[in-house]
Amino acid sequence: MEQTAEEWLDQLRVEKGASVNTIAGYRRDITRYLEDLRTHGITRIQDVTPADIDRHVVDLRAGTITGRRLAASSVARAAAAIRGFHLFALREGTSSLDPADNVETPRSGQRLPKALTVDQVSRLLDAAHVDDGPVALRDAALLEFLYATGARVSEALGMDLDDIDLDEELPVVRLFGKGRKERLVPLGHFACESIAAYLVRARPTLVVKGRGTPALFLNTRGRRLTRQSAWEAIQRVAAAAHLENHVSPHTLRHSFATHLLEGGASVRDVQELLGHASVQTTQIYTKLTATTLREVYRSAHPRALARR
Repeated sequence: MEQTAEEWLDQLRVEKGASVNTIAGYRRDITRYLEDLRTHGITRIQDVTPADIDRHVVDLRAGTITGRRLAASSVARAAAAIRGFHLFALREGTSSLDPADNVETPRSGQRLPKALTVDQVSRLLDAAHVDDGPVALRDAALLEFLYATGARVSEALGMDLDDIDLDEELPVVRLFGKGRKERLVPLGHFACESIAAYLVRARPTLVVKGRGTPALFLNTRGRRLTRQSAWEAIQRVAAAAHLENHVSPHTLRHSFATHLLEGGASVRDVQELLGHASVQTTQIYTKLTATTLREVYRSAHPRALARR
């Protein structure tokens, strides 16, 4: 079963273009699944039944396997991995049946993303521009870039110098999303100025400490900035801005989408800018703005609430 799992993951990476993070997540899910099957005496794919899969999913939700209850989204991803694994085994002839065919993937629910207000974003970005050292200039450029483009942090950190051209009046950056799908996103004036300052006054100082890399955002050793370092940078700036909200790279992506919709952009346009494969994913943000509007209406309209 382990060999089939490796072949399936290889197919996802090579043929489907799945990201490193997606592969890592699926690998954890399938490794845990196969170990669970072995503890119940199942060592062949052919012997797995729908009941075995149902039990595994139920145990994940109850925390029996991991020692803690998994989030609904984590259970849903694990179930999706199991379905993909067994479907691959069927198509490759490793198994003559698909025991996961009728197993339902648990719904993860639609939690509204937490977005900052426009004022909070302004405070965050103002705090990023207080210092002018190389690391501070890099952090400011990164934050401005994330909010200006709505990019996933993996997309921003995967950028090379050739993916951006600041000479145009309204530059367009090239981002590579899930499945290496390419999209072009405009870059606003403030982000352009911050990135230009970083490229001139900070990146040359950072790059000489490494072996040379085309990466746009660098760490203090002259290498491509990591996700952990990006998260820590945003936490530092958020603390300096005295923001009580939990701020992460994805918070800026959520804020980007929410503020565009509140400003009058269409869902289809925001879908294109975010790189969502389905408009249904983008529509989550319309629910967020509707919630905001309800709060504004409730507090501002004289006849919104019943009189006591």
